[in-house]
Amino acid sequence: MVFSLGRVQRIARWLAVLLALSIPLALWVGGAQPFAVGLVPAPWDKLAHMAVYAVLSCAIGFASRRHGPSAMLFGFAGALLVGLVDEASQMRLPGRTAEIDDLVADAAGAALGTVVLAVRMQLRAWVAAHVEVERH
Repeated sequence: MVFSLGRVQRIARWLAVLLALSIPLALWVGGAQPFAVGLVPAPWDKLAHMAVYAVLSCAIGFASRRHGPSAMLFGFAGALLVGLVDEASQMRLPGRTAEIDDLVADAAGAALGTVVLAVRMQLRAWVAAHVEVERH
């Protein structure tokens, strides 16, 4: 089986779509379970929020098939929306609380993911420019 760059990118985009769908599902279904109360102790819970939302922001931005600032904005806004819904849903769960600190950690993670998207785009542009130069 031959893997072209286009095929690898299509596979990566589908994996990003699956990730962008599975993270919110895991947060909302898994977060509603009794074992989720106090699963990650403070202050490590904020680091976990940042990591999850950084990955989510990257996945949404990449899966969106948008380019440039549009992809970064879409990834950041999508991840932040998931964070808002997640925190709001915790208000009705026993043992769980909605915390502004968690939302700030979500936003910081989404911003970090946005930076990773920006670096990826810059790297891709740099590679494209250098590959194009070498062909001529």
